[in-house]
Amino acid sequence: MAHEHKLAIFRGLLKFKNNVQKIWGVLVFLALVTAVEVALGIIKPASLTGTYVLGMKLLNWIFIILTLVKAYYIAWDFMHLRDEKPSLRRAVVWTGVFLILYLAFILLVEGNYIYDVMHNTFITWNF
Repeated sequence: MAHEHKLAIFRGLLKFKNNVQKIWGVLVFLALVTAVEVALGIIKPASLTGTYVLGMKLLNWIFIILTLVKAYYIAWDFMHLRDEKPSLRRAVVWTGVFLILYLAFILLVEGNYIYDVMHNTFITWNF
């Protein structure tokens, strides 16, 4: 009985959405972000493909950022991080974000180095 009473109080204060509304909200948000990614991939605006930021096209950075946004939102909603303490949310999310950014940095730096070595010297593609 006491548990039901606490639950009723929290329901009155927090105004929970039902599961159907949450699922539709997730679907709409992820569909919008994906639609933006697909539209940018099809159109490929010259202003985004001709602009370089840190050695990579701005369009590629936008794709990486939108992918991270979708990954964060999926973790936020489907892994129920919104209900956890802020310290746990930060530990989970920031660890993943830093690892992904570190991996992207290493891949870009090493890939650019290998390309420069193979393109600007007499070494052929022999490895």
